[in-house]
Amino acid sequence: MSRLRFGVFLAPFHPAGQNPTLAMQRDLRLMEHLDDIGFDEAWIGEHHSAGSEIIASPEIFIAAAAERTRHIKFGTGVTSVSYHNPLWVADRMVMLDHLTRGRSMLGVGPGSLPTDSAMIGLNPTDTRELLDLNFDIIMRLLAGETVTEQTPTHKLVDARLQLRPYTEPRFDVAVAAVASPTGPRLAGRHGAGLLSIGATLTQEGFDALAHHWSVVEERAAHFGQPAPDRSGWRLVGLMHIAETREQAYKDVEHGIEQWFTYFQKVAAFPQMAVDGSNIREMIDFINEAGIGAIGTPEDARAQVQRLADQSGGFGAMLLLAHEWANPEATKRSYELIAQDVLPHFQGHGISHHESTVRAKERARDTRSDHAQQQLAAVERMTEKYAKEVADG
Repeated sequence: MSRLRFGVFLAPFHPAGQNPTLAMQRDLRLMEHLDDIGFDEAWIGEHHSAGSEIIASPEIFIAAAAERTRHIKFGTGVTSVSYHNPLWVADRMVMLDHLTRGRSMLGVGPGSLPTDSAMIGLNPTDTRELLDLNFDIIMRLLAGETVTEQTPTHKLVDARLQLRPYTEPRFDVAVAAVASPTGPRLAGRHGAGLLSIGATLTQEGFDALAHHWSVVEERAAHFGQPAPDRSGWRLVGLMHIAETREQAYKDVEHGIEQWFTYFQKVAAFPQMAVDGSNIREMIDFINEAGIGAIGTPEDARAQVQRLADQSGGFGAMLLLAHEWANPEATKRSYELIAQDVLPHFQGHGISHHESTVRAKERARDTRSDHAQQQLAAVERMTEKYAKEVADG
């Protein structure tokens, strides 16, 4: 596996009833922190109901976050394209690509919350059918085509983009997938990347990983697309890391119960089925079901390696952002991942971790000889100075 990128997938998940203004500012500060410590990507969600996932426009959030950061790339994770006129989705993303100087990416999906689509008269079957239609239009527009189409919700007449993307030939585009082959099929057909949101959330999602990529490859070949590059495949998973496993368990007592309750009793999103009636059962469910890692950097490394082995290789590990712990412990978790996990998967042939360990071992093995040479050099210069003084 080549250099593995690391990032976050920010829905976000904030407890209902909190001050939303402060919550959004906390999310923006997290983006700054991730940029500082070397994360590669952040994908921002779009939701309109249920009270926890409170970012309605990932594009607006990305524009604000991009002004606060220097390196990290931002994707819409995802734009619910079934809710929108596809012309405006493409146009907004091109503008964002220019504003960020090429640090923007488009993630697409049908929309995850039925309470969102119900408010505009669409059911989950409608949104999945519209995803196929609208995504095709978006990709044609980004390719420079002029499009005339009638969809169930919009009419386009000689529609075309007035700007070309800043990124040539276009910014990264990825399709969301949970367990079904819908996302992989669209990704292969359009030569797009894949966002496996359900990579670890269910056993079905984990088991489907290798199959998903085979669907991408098969559809790409069928539609005459270039062979898909695994670097465009992103897996989403759960983690909270601390110096010790005991500390990690203590940290997540802060908010893991609220997160579980949201998926058990509020959000009508059965793909995110979670189990546990008390905090310890919830922690054990994350670790024992293999859907994430609450523990140490070693546990995190093992989880990433497990995903690499199951999938056959992928391009980016995205951590599903949450507030299981308080903000300080959450930031520390990301720091430990950057410090002790990223180097194991970001080398070129030899990891950064291995290269520094080898440098240490080489210095240790030759220390005695080098130390003796240092002492000999000091003795030699001392004798030279004494001779200069004696010779006047």
